[in-house]
Amino acid sequence: MQKNYKNLGWLLIGFSLVLLLILILIKVDYDDQAAFLCEQVSENGLNMEDCPAHKSKASWWIVSAFGISFLILGIGIYMLFLRTKGEEKTEFKAINLDDLDSEEKQIYEIVKNKGGSVFQTELIKETGHSKVKITRILDRLETKKVLERKRRGMTNIIVLQ
Repeated sequence: MQKNYKNLGWLLIGFSLVLLLILILIKVDYDDQAAFLCEQVSENGLNMEDCPAHKSKASWWIVSAFGISFLILGIGIYMLFLRTKGEEKTEFKAINLDDLDSEEKQIYEIVKNKGGSVFQTELIKETGHSKVKITRILDRLETKKVLERKRRGMTNIIVLQ
């Protein structure tokens, strides 16, 4: 899900930058045309209040479009740095890994890499150990207060403390 937010953020940033570039080109062209109109009005001895460039509301539309472009840019930047619930950094209790044997370290690392919780059946699949062996390793880790098992239906979820 996080990757989708980042991709959408980049897409919005790119879209807003292209839109800003187009608006800059439109604004430059509009200003050139307005200057030409004002020059023509002044050369013909007409009053500047009669100049069509001064009566036009197009400049307000352009300013509004710039505002919308900057709003889209801001939303894109926000989405780029948005953190989802699953991505938040979780701090776990400090564990002295020297107190753990190799199998316990392996289980601890798997659970830690999965964000601090994993189903017991997933540990069995990832390690290739039997159910009994995983249960015994988890018993030792629970005794050392490294993790705890919580019953969820027909399986356990393993959570780091």
